[in-house]
Amino acid sequence: MPLYHYRAKDRQGRSIAATIEAEDIRSAARILREKGYFISELKEPGKGLQAEVSIPALERGPSLKDVAIFSRQLATMLSAGLPIVQAIAILERQTENKKFKEMLKEIRTDVEGGATFSDSLEKHKVFSRLYVNLVRAGETSGTLDSVLDRLATFLEKDLELRGKIKSAMTYPVIVLVFAFIITYFLMVGIVPMFASILTDLGSELPMLTRVLIIIADFLKNGVLYIIGFSLLVYFGYRYYYNTERGRRVIDNLKLRMPVFGNLNKKSAIARFSRTFGLLVSSGVNVIEAMDITRGTAGNAIVEDILGETKEAIQVGEPIHSTLLRYPQVFPPMVSSMIAIGEETGALDTMLQKVADFYEREVDEAVTSLTAAIEPIMIIVLGAIVGAIVAGMFLPLFQIIGTLSAG
Repeated sequence: MPLYHYRAKDRQGRSIAATIEAEDIRSAARILREKGYFISELKEPGKGLQAEVSIPALERGPSLKDVAIFSRQLATMLSAGLPIVQAIAILERQTENKKFKEMLKEIRTDVEGGATFSDSLEKHKVFSRLYVNLVRAGETSGTLDSVLDRLATFLEKDLELRGKIKSAMTYPVIVLVFAFIITYFLMVGIVPMFASILTDLGSELPMLTRVLIIIADFLKNGVLYIIGFSLLVYFGYRYYYNTERGRRVIDNLKLRMPVFGNLNKKSAIARFSRTFGLLVSSGVNVIEAMDITRGTAGNAIVEDILGETKEAIQVGEPIHSTLLRYPQVFPPMVSSMIAIGEETGALDTMLQKVADFYEREVDEAVTSLTAAIEPIMIIVLGAIVGAIVAGMFLPLFQIIGTLSAG
């Protein structure tokens, strides 16, 4: 059915600007009047050059931030006593992301048709298994507003954690890119000019200068080879990582690599503790909670450990007994605090404390890493530029010395 744009006012005098699906423009007007709207404008979408250009591949889908904001706003409206259909309709109207707006419309239609909120969410990939199960637990217990509030807090903390790790990784990459650009400019633009001058003078070139000239020639004439090799490495990495063995090997390296390995390990522990604690505190049974947490780990090694932990729980073993066997991933402090939580019946509280501790650790690690990387990058960049300058001026000094002696 065609889509019609309209502007109207409801019975309370509030202005509404949205779209409606109908067989024709008369049907659209009738539907709006039945809803009690006073129509000020109703028109078909533009056609030809006046039509709104929409390229699905370039339209941004809903992000984790969009889901976090949606959860927070929906929790606020539900706690204020608004019916869930009305709350979703309000969020649908005010959301700017077109794909998310369409998604909310489908969810609202499903709920109006008698489906549960969790079943409606399950149809859309943007809502993870963790999200859907927590909403289902909230519906069952009658605490959907508080569950959504906790989900919003969880997603906000997850976004913050990802942002910190991203900032730690982004800084050295940016510096390396600039270092490569500067080096490329010097090697392709400056070195060949000096090389031609030195060749014309006919002096014997030092080893450093000869090496620089060879590298400069390769960079100047082998651009296609460099691009081809880079693409080969990138796609080769993607292919290998998508294999079961490759993912385990690379994820293991991510946990063991110097500096960044420790950061990855701490963020994995923080994510595990926060996710598992949220599920347990929301009433999800421990086995299902562990299975869902395993799916959100993001690291094959951690997933294997949590899978083994789930199997141990099923045969009656405590959670901490399995984690104790992997101190290289889960430090003894984590296992000990989980053990205390299991003994005292306050597992969710202990897990939240572990999450808070390791999120602070990640924050401190990122700050220290950024502070340490800056001087290292300056030294490396200075050494590269210094080597190029030395390679170019050293033979000049030799020529000047020879001429002076003559």
